[in-house]
Amino acid sequence: MVNFLPVMIEVNDLTKIYFSGKKRIVGLNKVNFNVRKGEIFGILGPNGSGKTTCLKLISGIIFPTSGKISIMGRNPFEIGVKRYIGFLPENPYYYDYLTGPELLSFYAKLFNLPSYIIKKRIDGLLELVGLSDVRDIPLKHYSRGMLERIGLASALINNPRILILDEPTAGLDPIGCREIRDILLKLKSEGKTILLSSHFLSEVEKICDRIAIFHRGNLLTAGRLENLLHRYDAENLETLFVNAIEEFENSKLNGEKSMDYSN
Repeated sequence: MVNFLPVMIEVNDLTKIYFSGKKRIVGLNKVNFNVRKGEIFGILGPNGSGKTTCLKLISGIIFPTSGKISIMGRNPFEIGVKRYIGFLPENPYYYDYLTGPELLSFYAKLFNLPSYIIKKRIDGLLELVGLSDVRDIPLKHYSRGMLERIGLASALINNPRILILDEPTAGLDPIGCREIRDILLKLKSEGKTILLSSHFLSEVEKICDRIAIFHRGNLLTAGRLENLLHRYDAENLETLFVNAIEEFENSKLNGEKSMDYSN
């Protein structure tokens, strides 16, 4: 049972406020959830819902306005914690004249990995993501799916315990989505803890142990899919997604606060 596994990520009342001139924008509003060891936890939500903000906060890329974040019981902004985290942003930038091994070597050196470990790890990661046969090809010749896979490999170069992925299947065709899904399931079987955001409800439904639905910076609900389907009287994830957002919007109209933070 996932509830008996150690908590790897925990956020409490996590809030992020942005300012544009005199305008105050709520990026995240008092969000609470946890992610346990060895599970795949999926964050869903429409554009502007706070998914990316949440992942960047947990990764220690941006600072919260208020609230707390714990990574394996430690502050995510500690330098030493970074070695336990692998992060893949939604739109990563690569030096397109590099080959896959050259890119991975560059990232490996940022972690001060010994040369003998770097070579062995690069070979293993290229094999994992299915890019061994194109190791001598510059990234500028990669397809979108290949770039996504080399990005995933780069997020794994430090052998992190926690993998944070922002839209890992965005722009991929069904075959590319399946390839990424198979890799993530393999990583889960090896004990990796995975936190990901996605627009693809079907992909989330296939691989996630638990999900959270975000909307306008708010966490509407979180938990196991079967429990949430029952909670929102929904026959599938799409209906659940719509029902959760409609309930939130109706509660706002009625001046109520009825968000479900259960895990």
